Amino acid sequence: MRVTMIGSGYVGLVSGACFADFGHEVICVDMDAGKIAALNRGEIPIFEPGLDDLVASNVRAGRLSFTTELAASVRGAEAVFIAVGTPSRRGDGHADLSYVHQAARDVVAAIEGFTVIVTKSTVPVGTGDEVERIMRDARPDADFAVVSNPEFLREGAAIADFKRPDRIVIGTEDERARKVMEELYRPLYLNAAPLLFTARRTSELIKYAGNAFLATKITFINEMADLCERVGANVQEVARGIGLDNRIGSKFLHAGPGYGGSCFPKDTLALIKTAQDMESPLRIVETVVAVNDQRKRAMARKVVAACGGSVRGKRIAVLGLAFKPNTDDMREAPSLAIITALIDAGAHVVAFDPESMESARPLLPEIEYAPDAYSCLEGADALVIVTEWNAFRALDLERVKAALRQPVVVDLRNVYRSSEMRERGFDYVNIGNA
Repeated sequence: MRVTMIGSGYVGLVSGACFADFGHEVICVDMDAGKIAALNRGEIPIFEPGLDDLVASNVRAGRLSFTTELAASVRGAEAVFIAVGTPSRRGDGHADLSYVHQAARDVVAAIEGFTVIVTKSTVPVGTGDEVERIMRDARPDADFAVVSNPEFLREGAAIADFKRPDRIVIGTEDERARKVMEELYRPLYLNAAPLLFTARRTSELIKYAGNAFLATKITFINEMADLCERVGANVQEVARGIGLDNRIGSKFLHAGPGYGGSCFPKDTLALIKTAQDMESPLRIVETVVAVNDQRKRAMARKVVAACGGSVRGKRIAVLGLAFKPNTDDMREAPSLAIITALIDAGAHVVAFDPESMESARPLLPEIEYAPDAYSCLEGADALVIVTEWNAFRALDLERVKAALRQPVVVDLRNVYRSSEMRERGFDYVNIGNA
């Protein structure tokens, strides 16, 4: 099938490359000429394991291409995906749909024959209705159907998620559109991927509800970790004990410094705003957002306490800047709030991350960046592990201890065992284990 992807960011690029790998003919469109030029040179603008090879192989096969020419790319396409950004709108927290609406106007001006317009961007309930209205007002003669098909890609595991999904949600009640979407995803049938067809508004809400529920699980176990520290329990064992219950499950029950990234923060906020507008407030989600914001600042206080109550004039080594491993994404990363609070408290911060330091520099220009993990530790008064990259899971602890001025380790991801660290002479602090 001929597929056009409007937007070549994280979702558009991963989805476009995966559809091409299924055998479809895919054109990725972006208004950023620099990004398109880089992609045509084989340069991938984001870090996602396996994406560079996937893009290169499908470009060589002639199934994947990149352009700034939207109209020419849309003409003749059987499905056009809108995968542009929907950031939080400045000032009120609603999702900014200006890019989605503009894409709809541009697409409808160019389509020929029946075309399925698919909103892949994360959008509030009712956006599909508005997209359809915009397009019909612009071209009453156009033959199209607007479909919701939210993405469920985890950064760091996006290709596997696309090719082996838990579910594929498609919001449409148009039979012609249903057949097109079934054909697009037909290569996944061998994996028995469940296609869930719903009404369009239901599909839009599924995405937000899913992210809000996962954010709630993270926030719940973080609060349990705080209680564990007060009562002398172990949060990892608590998480395992409740996670073995099939009704609860073990995923997203890892205590840490709070959630971040491109999805959970903005999606929970947008869902709250939608619910408030509909006079059906979501009190649990509102509390989740508030608790998560407070948690990041609390992690900085934990570091200060581990350093004897003050970090003024002290050198603090931070390992991990990205909001999670296997990505260079710094959006809403806990490291931002933690490092900013440490600097405000008078610390000198030196950091290392395997992939995200270039993304971090504009956001944290006042800190020092180290070339590797051990250089980062040299002469530091404390080590803080913020992101659990594999490279940080098996550090040479004797070398770590020799590099640090003081043997203080604050492990915000529970990478190491408390008993082992203390036996080795570290002043070790982790999450949810008194």
